[in-house]
Amino acid sequence: MSAPTGPQGWQDVLELPDFLEQLEEAGGIPVSVLLEDLNEQAELDLEADGVVFHDRGIRVPGYDATFVHEPTGARGRPAFSVEINTVGPRNAWAKYDNTLSWNVYLLRTTGLAALAWISDEEYRIEEADEFDSKLDAVLAGRFSFGIFVHAGDSWDEQVERIQQTNAPAYLQGEDGSTVLPSTQSEFYQYVDSTPTSFRTSGGNAPSYLGILELEITID
Repeated sequence: MSAPTGPQGWQDVLELPDFLEQLEEAGGIPVSVLLEDLNEQAELDLEADGVVFHDRGIRVPGYDATFVHEPTGARGRPAFSVEINTVGPRNAWAKYDNTLSWNVYLLRTTGLAALAWISDEEYRIEEADEFDSKLDAVLAGRFSFGIFVHAGDSWDEQVERIQQTNAPAYLQGEDGSTVLPSTQSEFYQYVDSTPTSFRTSGGNAPSYLGILELEITID
């Protein structure tokens, strides 16, 4: 289920129409490098001390994240993945079905930026009745997958929060409320799964979301 960032959504959006083609050519693109390139090309003045991976309200802070082209991913399909350089002894990565039609966006609002990716199927099934386009949906914060970009005090707060727990991630509701599990076991009770079934089912995701595998654990 998509999770709005707040009642007013985002202030502006920049579509990255060739991102997945560039990823296939490069093999891998760190978010930090992508942001540096966007700053140089579009003079966006983006600052990044760290990132937070977002999967339907599950949040995993990391110092960086890398998009990886997967010629053949899970279930024998071409795929792309996102690997998080996590804070502490956590493990977080996800693989997505690259046979679907995806759009990738850079979103910005005061003090925060995010990368969001959304498939045609997610938009058609979850958002098309309410929004005229994918762009309108993501501007309103309606996307299942993203990477939030933090800097300064905002990033310090993310590090402090995740270091308070021995869970692999925390959870943020659509109303902005935060659940901070104390252990991995408690986290998996909240998501009603086990690490193995969670990984192989993409976190119990419906097939139209296009997520093939999802690992969120702590050593």
